[in-house]
Amino acid sequence: MKRTFDELVAEAESVSVDGWDFSWLDGRATEERPSWGYARLMGERMAQATAALDIETGGGEVLAGVPRFAPLTVATESWPPNVARASERLRPRGVAVVSTGDESRLPFGDGVFDLVVSRHPVTTWWQEISRVLRPGGTYFSQQVGPRTMAEVTEFFMGPQPAGSARDPQLARAAAEAAGLEVVDLRPESLRAVFHDVGAMIYFLRKVIWTVPDFTVDRYRTELRALHDRIQTDGPFIAHTTRFLIEARKPA
Repeated sequence: MKRTFDELVAEAESVSVDGWDFSWLDGRATEERPSWGYARLMGERMAQATAALDIETGGGEVLAGVPRFAPLTVATESWPPNVARASERLRPRGVAVVSTGDESRLPFGDGVFDLVVSRHPVTTWWQEISRVLRPGGTYFSQQVGPRTMAEVTEFFMGPQPAGSARDPQLARAAAEAAGLEVVDLRPESLRAVFHDVGAMIYFLRKVIWTVPDFTVDRYRTELRALHDRIQTDGPFIAHTTRFLIEARKPA
């Protein structure tokens, strides 16, 4: 039996969106994953490192999946609920979790790490990454690319200005300006599917930059229209873009 619009809304509004675990969406939304396998590649690099830093670790979900940490492994996170979750996951395995604010400076000395990683950082502070890397050290990251979930943003907010600060080539230029050598840069476009309006509400509550001012009350009209569209035409299809970037600090 199909659930009503109000039932789906009430459920999606009540569930916790702490952390960076999307398992609540199982069976309700899907997103293709990039072909390169970031977690596996990051784990391989972590096993070879002596001192590693994971920036914006979220709830520590991705880092916790690494089989073998560097002898010194540190993670940073700025959102207090995620700091608590990451600490719960990572500290028993010897990983220090450092709470940071929104400031651009990393709270570490120069040349401390031979590996810095980040998955889907909100902002990449290239100069700071270069500063905390040792000569010969590596920055390895999977990032959100341009026009990610543009179909979702424009459904709720209308047409958006062209251009994006998340262009892979802009990332290359910024890395090089910080004194790093880009050794790998790979973009991919991926399909995302939402099977009900509750899945969309949960996603927008969690990934807050997709529709920055989102609340159910503010967008109830659009949510009702989305529910009716899914009921009539089937799942809502959107696309994400991701790029893998690896940069090294000259020895």
